[in-house]
Amino acid sequence: MARTVAWHNGEKEWSPFSDAEMQGRQDRLRAAMAEQDIDACLFTSYHNIAYYSGWLYCNFGRKYGFVVTPDKATSISAGIDGGQPWRRTYGDNITYTDWRKDNYFEAVRQLTPRIQRLGIEFDHVSLDIERQLSGALPGVELVDISQKTMWLRTIKSAEEHALIREGARICDLGGAACAEAVAAGVPEHEVAIASTNAMTREIANSFPFVELMDTWTWFQSGINTDGAHNPVTNKKIESGDILSLNCFPMIFGYYTALERTLFCDHASDAHLDLWEKNCAVHRRGLELIRPGTRCMDIAAELNEMYRAWDLLQYRSFGYGHSFGVLCHYYGREAGVELREDIDTVLQPGMVVSMEPMIMLPEGLPGAGGYREHDILIVTEDGAENITGFPFGPEKNIIGGGK
Repeated sequence: MARTVAWHNGEKEWSPFSDAEMQGRQDRLRAAMAEQDIDACLFTSYHNIAYYSGWLYCNFGRKYGFVVTPDKATSISAGIDGGQPWRRTYGDNITYTDWRKDNYFEAVRQLTPRIQRLGIEFDHVSLDIERQLSGALPGVELVDISQKTMWLRTIKSAEEHALIREGARICDLGGAACAEAVAAGVPEHEVAIASTNAMTREIANSFPFVELMDTWTWFQSGINTDGAHNPVTNKKIESGDILSLNCFPMIFGYYTALERTLFCDHASDAHLDLWEKNCAVHRRGLELIRPGTRCMDIAAELNEMYRAWDLLQYRSFGYGHSFGVLCHYYGREAGVELREDIDTVLQPGMVVSMEPMIMLPEGLPGAGGYREHDILIVTEDGAENITGFPFGPEKNIIGGGK
């Protein structure tokens, strides 16, 4: 039986990115490879394969890859995927069969003949895969390309900005559907379903042909708001509950987000005080995002606001991060995080969030998690906020008891 085959079934599918956009990404990668004397790259991560090929794989216990050489780019997929990887890849595709357990590495060998240095992602390749690669390519030096590609992805193109703007618009629709579904006695999961369905339908209506996958909503109430990534449960909303809305449409591998604090019917004075203070931090953070500013300096100034109110000990994570090809189950650009230990300087073209959060434990006045989240595109002289959904007590106390 053949170890690899070419399953070029159908024609290339529509993509939101032009050939010039995709070719430019690969050309910049090849320039980086030449600087490091790398003969070929083997990408294995969701984010780099999606960024450089336009195809987002489904792992399900199999291995996938995207090989870039000076003159060719080829995705590696399993037979179970049929011709879909070929249709979505900007470049060629090779399919490995299941007839032998090492057929994936046979595909890698076929695509990388006579090379001496292979770029791989040290932050993604497991020890087991590294061992198998070394066995399949004896004498080939494995070189880390993950950090370089991360920095290449941090500056978004105009076409990426356009897609991210669409994602932010769809976030706002998901937020509106969420707010409409909130009422005392309604379970969290019902609110999340309403939001996710609204976003999925809008994605389907907004693009000529798109894979509808991975859009989701986290909606939390009461004690469940203490973590930003807490899953949806069947807990029922109670009147006076603090609520956390989190809308995440996924479009061609690009994640966007809307996150808001809300209350059902009414909020106590203690809750209102903390909410207003967190909103003040959010407003100041939005003002600080501009080109030439260091990520760590934004964090330091906002820390001082919390410290003045004796709330810094309740801050649970950094103030924001880069946006682009990312998701809750694959990587993001860790070099652009608004934290005290990141000295990256913001540049035009970057896309970042502002998302301050504090969490007061049960038993304290105003207990719960407070978080607001907007997405901004860094411009030549400032930043464009592309999130439209309102924040704060004036708009987000929902119900007849307001």
